[in-house]
Amino acid sequence: MSAPSTPSAPLPASTGTESVSGSSARTGSVTTATGPGAVSGPTTGSGPSSAELLDFVRRAAADPRIVASLPLDPEGRTWLPLDGPGGSEAWLIGWPPGSGTGWHDHADSIGAFTTATGTLKEYSLAARLPTDGWKTLELTDGIDRSRVLTAGRGRTFGRHHVHEVLNESATEHAVSVHAYFPPLPRIRRYSRNGSVLRLEQVERPEDWQ
Repeated sequence: MSAPSTPSAPLPASTGTESVSGSSARTGSVTTATGPGAVSGPTTGSGPSSAELLDFVRRAAADPRIVASLPLDPEGRTWLPLDGPGGSEAWLIGWPPGSGTGWHDHADSIGAFTTATGTLKEYSLAARLPTDGWKTLELTDGIDRSRVLTAGRGRTFGRHHVHEVLNESATEHAVSVHAYFPPLPRIRRYSRNGSVLRLEQVERPEDWQ
């Protein structure tokens, strides 16, 4: 996350920077990357699978030219769009120490991300939330998950995957690559207080384009 903002990771946004403080910053306009920093990957007739997205982000994260193309800012996350496989949305994202996305999901998109440098930590919910018609949910015990993603490690996720991604290091920047298919139709952002998850905002493409 995000594509980048408060990007999920990177979540979608224009090439630029984002304040570390706060997890509900607005996203900007999307631009298309071509040329030396672009990476393409295998596709299927109905669009790339999660495995193909993971292959793409792993290859991009392992390419030192791509990773080096991202300017890093100690004050906020930075990001660059990449050419994802099969019409997917892809982002290269820099995470200064202490930055994170806040709780969110990617609606009907599947996705994958891999850490290129540094270490990221993902907190997620092992449950699929109702897609609409609610504002507050009480979560049951035992659904919290976490994983540490060091350089070279990645993961896939399905539709409506709820998570937050953080760089918990006090000193080290992290860089990661993210891809989503279809391109993000909306992002739901949440606040959490103990077992209570509250829907705070729904962002749509017109909000960040």
